[in-house]
Order: sequence, then C-alpha cells, then structure tokens
Amino acid sequence: MEYRQLGNTDLKVAPLTFGGNVFGWTVDEETSFELLDGFTAAGFNLIDTADVYSKWKPGNSGGESETIIGNWIKERGNRSDVIIATKVGADMGLGDKRLSKKYILQEVEASLKRLQTNYIDLYQTHFDDADTPIEETLEIYQQLIKEGKVRCIGASNLSPERLKASLEISKKSGYPTYQTFQPQYNLMEREVFEKELEAICVANNLGVINYFSLASGFLTGKYRTEADFTKSARGGGVKKYLDEKGLKILAALDKVAAELNTTPASVAIAWLIARPSITSPIASATNLGQLKALIDAAELDLSKEAIDLLDAASAWKLA
Repeated sequence: MEYRQLGNTDLKVAPLTFGGNVFGWTVDEETSFELLDGFTAAGFNLIDTADVYSKWKPGNSGGESETIIGNWIKERGNRSDVIIATKVGADMGLGDKRLSKKYILQEVEASLKRLQTNYIDLYQTHFDDADTPIEETLEIYQQLIKEGKVRCIGASNLSPERLKASLEISKKSGYPTYQTFQPQYNLMEREVFEKELEAICVANNLGVINYFSLASGFLTGKYRTEADFTKSARGGGVKKYLDEKGLKILAALDKVAAELNTTPASVAIAWLIARPSITSPIASATNLGQLKALIDAAELDLSKEAIDLLDAASAWKLA
C-alpha cells in the first residue's frame, strides 16, 4: 500500500478514503461495521464524515454517521489506527451554515462525543459562511489545536477567492493553515476544480480528498437508462449525467475495465488516484461487493493510453 502525506501534516493516508455519508442513511450500523472492518483490513485508514450526516433521511437529526463510527471505534479499540476527518458548518436545522466561534465550539464538542474520542484528526470547514470573518473561524481552530481536540484543519466547498483569502490570512496572522481541500471532482465534474482550485491546492501543497468520486454512482455503470434510476436511493441524482458526454465516459470506462478485467468503478477511482493533484479520493460503498471494487482501484496501474482515453472522453476544454 502506498501511503501519501496529507498536506504538510505528519499524517500518512492510503490513496482511498471511505465516505461516511452512507452510515445511518443507506446502511445500518451492522453493515457499517462490516464495511469499516473490510476497509481497514485492506490497509486503508482515512474515514471522512460530517456532523450533518445524515440529517436528510426522514427521522434523522444529524450526527448518525459520527455516532456509528464512534461505536465502531469503541468496539474495535482501534482509535490510533485510523484517521478520522469530520466537518462543521452545514445546516444542522438552525436555518444557516455557521463558522462562528460560538457555533464551532458547540459543534466540535458534539462531534467528539458522538465519535467517542478526545481528538479529531482532520476538522474541516464544510461550507463557507460569508457572515463570519475568516479570522474568527481560524482563531477558534487555533484554540482547538492548542487544546489537542483537533490535529489539523481543512476546507471543503470554498470558492477559489475564499480559499486563497483563508490561506493568505493564515500566513500573515500566524493562524493554523488549511492542510486539505475537499472539492467535488470526478470524470463527470472536472471543470470547477481544474479551472482554478487545482492550481491553488498544488501551489500550497494542500492534500486533496475529493468527494463524489463516482458521481453519485453514475460512474459504476449501473445507470444506463432512465429505468435504472430506481436501482438505489441515489438514482435520481444521476439523471443529469445521462447524456452524450456521460455515455461517452461510460464507454471509455467499459473499454479500460474490459482490458484490465475489472469494473468501471475501479477504473474511475484509479483515474483519480493517478491524478498528481489528488491525495485520496473519497468513495462510499453500501455492500462488500462495492467495497471490493474500491479496494481493487488502489491496485490498478492505468497505462498512459488508458489515462489519455479517459482524459479525452471527460475533457471540459480543448487541450
């Protein structure tokens, strides 16, 4: 297993992150434990979640994913063997997304309690908050790091301008610096990250742990017609991808997968792992079969020809 440095931290992570958004949503606690056991047994160590997961499911209030992960850590006694990343700043039902000192102090304690740990390895700004000064957010992160409750910080979903501003303020004022960035990025969604954000991440040596690596499941190849959208709870979210470009990308994935005797999902993840700017793509699984496809991706060695084919099929601009 090739472990990669996460930004400028001393954390070493495997080239694949398990996305905990499914815990308490499309998988129950028992299945979650099986998936986490299989993931870590294969040598992977980074698990990503958020305080808001999975509030959107009827009957949930948020925190379900962290609670399941915390129960698993307690039962397995493996806290020092895994790297836990969670987030703050999403709407937890209060009608806004906040990064104020008071709010973060409240939410970090709730996350620590649910995770049943006294520290979070990577604490991430989930969504921007234009009403809170960047300095206020970074100052409270500094306090949490000094207290030992957070090891390092990262950000997700910031605009290029806000990400640059945050990095510049940290440098000038001595606040902790974001060490990671979490954008939406996959073969279907390349433009937003590659246009400006990628260069910022590379220039500042940010570890990139992108989400929706399989475009909500579209890149697995299981959604080929509108009739396929009923196959899972996430099916409706991939309808936008079923167009000429999407079918072209699936054809390229099929070709490479056939040549390597693997699955389109494994190839799509392997393409991300091979990107120089990507540290550890995030992907989820709801059963052990799906997990195997993710694990297999880390072992795939895509040829230049395969990467060129996928690049061409998914290109958003002329070379």
